[in-house]
Amino acid sequence: MAIETEIKLSLPAGAARRVPAHALLANSQPIRQKLVNTYYDTPDRRLQRKRLAVRYRRKDSAWLLTVKSDAASPGGLAQRREWEAPGQPGEFDFSHVDNPKLRRFLEAAIPELAPVFSTDFTRSFWLLTPQEGTRIEVALDRGKIVAGDHQEAICEVELELLEGKVTDLFDAALSLQKDLPLHPESASKAERGYRLADETTLKPAKAADAELAMGMTSIAVFRSTLFSCLAQLQGNERGLRETNAPEFVHQARVAMRRLRSAIRLWRPLLPEEYVSNFDPRWRTLANQLGDTRNWDVFITEILPPINKAFPDHADLLRLTSQANSQLAACRKTAQAAMASPTYSQLLLEFTAATLALPESKKPPITAFAPRSLNKRAKRVAELATETKDADPEARHALRVALKRLRYALEFFAPLFPARRIRRYQQSATGLLDLLGRMNDTTVAEQLAVQALPGHHSDLVRAWLAGRNDLMLSQLDSLLTKFLSHPPPWEHG
Repeated sequence: MAIETEIKLSLPAGAARRVPAHALLANSQPIRQKLVNTYYDTPDRRLQRKRLAVRYRRKDSAWLLTVKSDAASPGGLAQRREWEAPGQPGEFDFSHVDNPKLRRFLEAAIPELAPVFSTDFTRSFWLLTPQEGTRIEVALDRGKIVAGDHQEAICEVELELLEGKVTDLFDAALSLQKDLPLHPESASKAERGYRLADETTLKPAKAADAELAMGMTSIAVFRSTLFSCLAQLQGNERGLRETNAPEFVHQARVAMRRLRSAIRLWRPLLPEEYVSNFDPRWRTLANQLGDTRNWDVFITEILPPINKAFPDHADLLRLTSQANSQLAACRKTAQAAMASPTYSQLLLEFTAATLALPESKKPPITAFAPRSLNKRAKRVAELATETKDADPEARHALRVALKRLRYALEFFAPLFPARRIRRYQQSATGLLDLLGRMNDTTVAEQLAVQALPGHHSDLVRAWLAGRNDLMLSQLDSLLTKFLSHPPPWEHG
């Protein structure tokens, strides 16, 4: 078994000709290979569900049978287990797989294995030796993925670490990115092939649990948490750029909020230059998506019940038209931000810097987690006393603090009793839902005035005021209920 460590970067087809001329590669001649690969699976996609890929590759005149474990690729970095041996297409001998459980799984699937999709591309590759003990293969792949009548182009650069440190790999990637429009990709060729073969539509990616084990250092948990946030963010990139579906924007913003919450949570343990460099850049990107989300909520949640109550009202018709125009303009801004070199550079630089964070055994995660949670719970309790009036700013501050507490609890949840965590989270979720709807109402009033200045927005503002009063009457009881729950992290 080998561990494949690589960075995968996509680039526009028109920029591919610039790769060989890059200063990093210009002094050596590339080696070119034609690579044809066929990927196999069972009709019920048993391998895909296990995040495994089985392929036959024709490399020159030889055939290689490869088994790969798929893995998330935050910031383009992928570390996968790989088993490779000579073979003949259609024949499956998995004796070279040294994991007995995996080998038995693959052998049981042999009778049902059939071609699912293929990749056909030309690889030009260069060998970099920036220093003694470091070897990096830089490959430019150009070709296509084919699944039945469907095709998708391949144009990407892969950097594989043959010898050396992961930091060396990122140094090379960052050097290339300075002069080329390279974007860190989270989806492998296999993932794209399955999506093409099954004609699956893009689905919004939601937050997933990060890896957390008792023996991990606090920085290791931080790193795992951030990479989980990056996986969610990158899982929504394509849907955000290519569709108008509101949920992709929403989930991308959730990912960035979680990411920034993690940076704040671990700030006492992080180098100040790391925080001061990256937190403002993530905030800027999140803000570029914020207006789109606000107008989406306004159009899909706020306006429909008002339009239903007052059908064909002239001011509402004008407001709807103005809102749709505003949304279209904001969506273009958000899509441009997610397709920009600034975002691509941020992903790669952030991933490199996060991997390079210095490790320390102190404080242990079992001490750091409850201390951090207590700090955030205390802040929520303090702000709760300031929401007895109708001040929207006070409610917003409480909502932000409560979100940070909830995210922190989600990050550390495996450390504490699941039942107590669940009850506490349910109570927090109910309170956050109400505060969120109240915030949407406040924002909606601002948007209504922006779209229809003067008295033309009076109807909407009156409706929103009534809705806000109703929700305000529910706030005190939900606050009291939440604050009555004992913190689950204080009970062993």
